[in-house]
Amino acid sequence: MAGPGIVFFLIVFWLMLSVKILNEYERGVVFRLGKLLPVPKGPGLVIVAWPVDRMVRVSLRTVVLDVPPQDVITRDNVSVKVNAVVYFRVMDPVKAIVQVENFLYATSQEAQTTLRSILGQAHLDELLAERERLGVELQKVIDEHTDPWGVKVTQVAVKAVDLPHEMQRAMAKQAESEREKRAKIIHASGELEASKQLTEAAHAMQAQPMSLHLRYLQTLTEISAEKNSTIIFPLPIEWLEAFMGRLRQSKPDA
Repeated sequence: MAGPGIVFFLIVFWLMLSVKILNEYERGVVFRLGKLLPVPKGPGLVIVAWPVDRMVRVSLRTVVLDVPPQDVITRDNVSVKVNAVVYFRVMDPVKAIVQVENFLYATSQEAQTTLRSILGQAHLDELLAERERLGVELQKVIDEHTDPWGVKVTQVAVKAVDLPHEMQRAMAKQAESEREKRAKIIHASGELEASKQLTEAAHAMQAQPMSLHLRYLQTLTEISAEKNSTIIFPLPIEWLEAFMGRLRQSKPDA
C-alpha cells in the first residue's frame, strides 16, 4: 500500500516543480540539459520537465531606467551633472538571456557611457535648449548597441542639467544684461518714433499757422482744468519776436 502512495506523492511533487504559469507579459526561456530550446514558452500554463529543464522568466514590459547623474564636460569646457531616463523593452527573450549576462545592468551601463559621450560633444546652450534633439540622438546610439541583446530602446529623455553655482550666477548676469539691452533698444525705438511724429506735427503746423493757435487754446483749456495756484502761459516764439521788434522800433535813436 505504501508503494502507490509514494508514487502519487512523487508525481504531485514533480508536477508542482514542472508546471509554471506565465503572465501575458512574460516569456520563458528554457534550457534542456544546458542546451537552449529555440522557442520561448508562454504565456499561460507551461510544462517544464524538472530537473531536466530550467526556465528563466523574461518580462516584455517597458522598463523605465533612471540613469544616475553623470559628470559631463561640454564642448565649451563647462562641467555639468546630467541625468536621464531610458525607456526600453525586451523584444527577443532568447537574445536577452543568451547574448548578455544581465541585460538590465548592461543597458544601464551603456546608457551612462553614451550619455557622457554624446552630451560631451554638445555646447552648453545646446544642452539646455535642445534636449529633445539630444534625446533622439542618444536613443539611436544606445539602441544600436543594445539591438544584439534583443533590447529595443524606445525613448531617452534628458531629465535634469545641474550647473555649477558660478555658472548660474554668470548666466543670471548675462540674462539681466540682455534684458537691459532689450529695454534700451525699445526705449530708443520709442524715442525715434516720437521724434518722427513730432517732426510731422511741426511740418503740419508750419503749413497751417492757424493750427498752432488752436493748439495754444487747447493747452490753455487743459491748464485751466487743473486746480493750480500758479499758471504759466506758453507763448509762441513768433509772438515774442513780434513784441521784441516793436520794442526796438519804439526806442528813440541814440
